[in-house]
Amino acid sequence: MLKNILLLLGSVGLSAAPLLAQTPSIQNTNSGTDKFAQLGTELPTPNTFRTASGAPGSQYWQQRADYDINVRLDDEKQAISGTEDITYTNLSPDVLTYLWVQLDQNIYAENSMTTSTQTADLQPRMSFGAMDYLARADFDGGYKIESVKQKGGKALSHVVNHTMMRVDLPQPLQPKQSFTFSIAYRYNINDQPKLGGRSGYEYFPEDKNYLYEIAQFYPRMAVYDDVNGWQHKQFLGSGEFALPFGNYKVSITAPADHVVGATGTLQNPDQVLSATQRKRLAQATSANKPVVIVTQAEAEQAEKGRAKGTKTWNFVAKNVRDFAFASSRKFIWDAMGLKIEGKPIVAMSYYPKEGNPLWGQYSTEAVAHTLKTYSKRTIPYQYPVAISVHGSIGGMEYPMLSFNGYRPEKDGTYSASTKYGLISVIIHEVGHNFFPMIVNSDERQWTWMDEGLNTFMQYLSEQEWERNYPSRRGEPAKIVDYMRMDKSLQTPIMTNSESVLQLGNNAYGKPATGLNMLRETIMGRELFDYAFQEYARRWAYKHPTPADFFRTMEDASGVDLDWFWRGWFYTNDRTDLAIEGVKWYTVDSKNPEIENARKRQELNAEPKTLSQQRNLQDIKRTLVDNDKPGLKDFYNSYDPIATTEADKQRYQQYVKTLKPEQQKRLNEGLHFYEVGLRNIGGLVMPVIVQMTYEDGKQEIVNIPAEIWRRNNEQVTKVFVTDKPVVAFTLDPFLQTADTDLSNNAYPRKLAPSRFELFEQQQRPQSNPMQTQPSATQPAVPASSGATGGGTN
Repeated sequence: MLKNILLLLGSVGLSAAPLLAQTPSIQNTNSGTDKFAQLGTELPTPNTFRTASGAPGSQYWQQRADYDINVRLDDEKQAISGTEDITYTNLSPDVLTYLWVQLDQNIYAENSMTTSTQTADLQPRMSFGAMDYLARADFDGGYKIESVKQKGGKALSHVVNHTMMRVDLPQPLQPKQSFTFSIAYRYNINDQPKLGGRSGYEYFPEDKNYLYEIAQFYPRMAVYDDVNGWQHKQFLGSGEFALPFGNYKVSITAPADHVVGATGTLQNPDQVLSATQRKRLAQATSANKPVVIVTQAEAEQAEKGRAKGTKTWNFVAKNVRDFAFASSRKFIWDAMGLKIEGKPIVAMSYYPKEGNPLWGQYSTEAVAHTLKTYSKRTIPYQYPVAISVHGSIGGMEYPMLSFNGYRPEKDGTYSASTKYGLISVIIHEVGHNFFPMIVNSDERQWTWMDEGLNTFMQYLSEQEWERNYPSRRGEPAKIVDYMRMDKSLQTPIMTNSESVLQLGNNAYGKPATGLNMLRETIMGRELFDYAFQEYARRWAYKHPTPADFFRTMEDASGVDLDWFWRGWFYTNDRTDLAIEGVKWYTVDSKNPEIENARKRQELNAEPKTLSQQRNLQDIKRTLVDNDKPGLKDFYNSYDPIATTEADKQRYQQYVKTLKPEQQKRLNEGLHFYEVGLRNIGGLVMPVIVQMTYEDGKQEIVNIPAEIWRRNNEQVTKVFVTDKPVVAFTLDPFLQTADTDLSNNAYPRKLAPSRFELFEQQQRPQSNPMQTQPSATQPAVPASSGATGGGTN
């Protein structure tokens, strides 16, 4: 440790204040953009629709789209056909002359923009799955729009532009008016394991059955709002969905032996369920553990048959932004009841036998747990059901219903990663009921607003599931590998969904980590939790933007976070704070007995040079040591560190000139440490300092990020302690995603790494003579055991 003694000449009363001031010479030297500049032009100007506080304005409005859908599932051709009546209500102050409808299935069309703009590399070896994906042009996908008509049957002019369709209105739609029109359509369902996608079918060759997870199955209204006008950015596959709220009445016709689960409440259980199933379902609504409605034995029996007829399942969903369903004769179905603020809700799961035993044990319990934990931290869940469906899709969300992956091995065993993967994906996808199904952000523009916020909530929910739950994302340390990557491999969080690099890290992990850092380190749990809940309350069943989130978090907490939004969301800067050096100062007490004793201790502690050490051995006695007469004088016995009576008298006279409080300062024994801090990564962060004292005890000091406000790159901070410090460490609990811990300690700490020992082996050499016998080299009989001259 570098140690300097501060000699205070003059009044000791001046010792503390000047030391605590920042050194003027290194202030006001920010290079480039000030990282504490307020977000001005980056955020839209507040208005009567969206206020500066982040709340909806007095004239906030949003459109409405109500649907009456009849859809048929063809289990022989794996196809969907349907008709829908859309009633679109113009609640904006604008006059509309056309409407935009989303045709998301068109990403599978022959002329798909998704396919034509997709880039890939060919490798010398290719899997059959990769080949199937590249050859997906063989699949006749996309919507076949059979008609677009207004109420009364008259055809409407319409133009299809890839995944968007413009419907021209026969007359302008005035504010507060509604318009009803109909669309008839059909499309072929994609083989999801082969072609990918957020919905599709999975085929089970063992029992020759299909499991359908069906979404984006109907032409859906695009959003028209005060921010973008029409949100009709093309769907290319990454940027998900922007949708208005409305009421849904949906009739699903499927094979008579299928079990259907869907968004909303089943309206005709007497027509589609047996008496036994209805009885079990009634029991499940008040059960505190899952009740099986369709058993595995019943599902296995259904797998063996093929009903010739059909059943139509009728569902109603109110105030939702979308609708999805699942259908299969393979489904086991269980459910349990719960109450959130007195409102009864049913948690359900649909899964094939291939999902057991995991699904029967964990799925519905995870659904219920998610609703409880999310409701506690955002808003109470208001919908009547929440459903988890198991199929080949890794995870996808819709109102009241989600598709989730992970299944055990065929023998029923499973790894820990499979178990926790299942629980996590269910928490995540069911959690999407809150973001963006209720807090309805624009996923087509900003993936992070639903995935990032939801991943953060998922982390909190996982930690309430089990102590030390192995969460993949949320803790700052888990984002470090991504943050330290080359910046050319990253994009800022505030990047459009279709242009993001590394979607998982960018839109899920980084924003979730940022929120966790806000909660634990920057704002504190109390302020963060209140502000986050206020955001959910303000924007439930509305369309928030990033600015609404940023402003609400600041407005409800009283914390200026512009520096954090700017650095974490708008740049690729990383956290790398370093301790550059430490200077140790103590007060010169002027007491000769104390100061001389200290000087003697330091003198005795000074190491002897190599020559001095060897001379002690080689020179047994010097000339003076032999007491030769005339060689010794005053200085041979003089002790310059000895305290004299004159020294004591001068000290007493000095003390009399001091005030009592100044006299106290002389003998407090305080230690002053000037710590040099540097921001290497560019991202300003709070400075968390752990001081380890000489006696082994430790103390944590949390310094807000504003320490960097006058100089974004380097500062010095003085710490005053009443006992010696032997080590300083930055971010000891890994709270800030610091990408280089090697410079976080002073004195520097060596971090052990590992290398693996192995016995070097010679690589087998190819020997064509062994595998391709010729006329000059006879083949070796298989029974001889000879190996020739090669190495086997």
